[in-house]
Amino acid sequence: MNGTRISTGAALVVGALAAAGLAFAPAALAVTPDTATINADCGFFGSGQATLTATQDGTAATVTVTSAINAPLPLAEDSIASTLTFVNANGTTTTFSGTKNPAVATGDPVTVGPLSGTVNPGDSLESYGGSLQIVVFGITVTCSATAPQAPGPFVFD
Repeated sequence: MNGTRISTGAALVVGALAAAGLAFAPAALAVTPDTATINADCGFFGSGQATLTATQDGTAATVTVTSAINAPLPLAEDSIASTLTFVNANGTTTTFSGTKNPAVATGDPVTVGPLSGTVNPGDSLESYGGSLQIVVFGITVTCSATAPQAPGPFVFD
């Protein structure tokens, strides 16, 4: 009988400690907003609306861009080298880069990412004034936002 009481008591203590640990665990970091749109001009390669989707995990962040240009040919998975530069509210720039992209069929919008970058708490990143450079088949395409992103800059926790 004493063994049962000790086991029950130990289980209650472990359960209480686990609940307290969850209560004091740090909150997950988040970027706000997590999605924004821009009107992009990609010169000879076209223009139109692009969507940017951001995520954050500590100081590591990613951005995926569904661009304003359509693929002239089928593009293989992970075949596009991309560099996305944001303007930070503090006057610096922050760059996200990578070679991740899904396969893209002819005529479909080109999607790149997730592109990886590093952020600091409080960073406020705006694509207007920055650029997206993609290199595919040795050809560099540079896209620039023609106005601030909506609903606003990405603000990182």
